[in-house]
Amino acid sequence: MFPVKSYSLKSTSVLALALFLSSCSTNKYAATEKIYKQKSKEFANLISATPPEGQLYDLQNATNQTWVGSVNFGIRKPNFVILHHTAQDSLAQTIKTFHSTKAEVSAHYVIGRDGKVVHMVNDYLRSNHAGIGKWGKDTDLNSSSIGIELDNNGTTDPWPDAQINSLVKLLETLKKAYNIPTANFIGHSDIAPKRKPDPNKFPWKKLALKGFGYWYDDVLKNPPADFDGPNALKLMGYDTSDLGAAIVGFKRHFIQSDITPKLTPVDLLVLYNVYMKY
Repeated sequence: MFPVKSYSLKSTSVLALALFLSSCSTNKYAATEKIYKQKSKEFANLISATPPEGQLYDLQNATNQTWVGSVNFGIRKPNFVILHHTAQDSLAQTIKTFHSTKAEVSAHYVIGRDGKVVHMVNDYLRSNHAGIGKWGKDTDLNSSSIGIELDNNGTTDPWPDAQINSLVKLLETLKKAYNIPTANFIGHSDIAPKRKPDPNKFPWKKLALKGFGYWYDDVLKNPPADFDGPNALKLMGYDTSDLGAAIVGFKRHFIQSDITPKLTPVDLLVLYNVYMKY
């Protein structure tokens, strides 16, 4: 037989404290993950409620309404990917920001300068990354997109190969999983050019060559004499209600060396070439 060991109350308390501290040290995000699980459970309960709560058109007079659940339905899937730069100094700082209930911002993924990928919101859930923006007729891009934040201060930081390589691998997975069209890989500055410059001076051509977004050809053809630049921007997706802002958004993406709110002859060459790919 093995000898029986006895523990005092004091030693048991010390052991329990040690185990608690050990568990905390292995997962410093345990508290926030608990909140995530609780919110996910609440959403699951909301979805599984039959009949759905609060969705009748007249809650005061429901005598002529009923619920009969269909067997043909599925989870909504994202149709866009929107890229951002964090405008912060580190991956850890961004994660901390996305854990702040006061900030009320988030993203589905954050990618560090070293290529580390942090998944922060389930792809099927809505994250708060796009804000007030518009692309084509879509005015609620938070509900229709995946948001990816790239760890970059937005001014002097380069775009390291490790970071871009991880991004490409992630985009390959997302495009295949959700059948996202090539044209629907865009930036925050595309959907909100009046407010956002991100991702600033980003290597969009590298992504386009991999099938994520479009880029212009090395040899450009002159547009026809009647080519309507503003209308081409609108048909691509830009919100031209503020034409100057739309032009700046386009130029941040495709020109970068000049972001003045005016279409130059060179800009029109590029715009026509890209527009013809849509």
